[in-house]
Amino acid sequence: MTEAARLAPGDAAPEFTLTTDSGEQLSLSDLRGKRVILYAYPAAMTPGCTTQACDFRDSLSSLKARGLEVLGISPDAPAKLAKFRERDGLTFPLLSDPDRAVLTAYGAFGEKKNYGKVVQGVIRSTFVIDADGKIEHAFYNVKATGHVAKLRRDLGLD
Repeated sequence: MTEAARLAPGDAAPEFTLTTDSGEQLSLSDLRGKRVILYAYPAAMTPGCTTQACDFRDSLSSLKARGLEVLGISPDAPAKLAKFRERDGLTFPLLSDPDRAVLTAYGAFGEKKNYGKVVQGVIRSTFVIDADGKIEHAFYNVKATGHVAKLRRDLGLD
């Protein structure tokens, strides 16, 4: 299995400008000066991705209180992301990366095992980007369930 290029703490976070679930353009540079949690998920409105998104939604106020912004990224079209946001009351931007270029730049798209088969797809990952645009933490192959609680512990928030 070929590993996608992985980011490590201290690496520059790849810059991006993507369309959000509301149809606006959002650039990573727009958030310079803030810490950002960018989490990559395979597909909106699937069970695991919904669990993970709702966990971020439910922790958003405490994460923001600690100076963290949350962004979700997937290959889904903005219209599908808007439905996901509406259906589940998500209160943070969802980014559309239809050509998977940003996901690839972050090492969050490539070969992975899915039910024992090697496939190309989104590797569920979470990145914490510091206020200067550097990778603070890069977590690959995370579990959808319980990930936000583990992330909070890893960041010393609990």
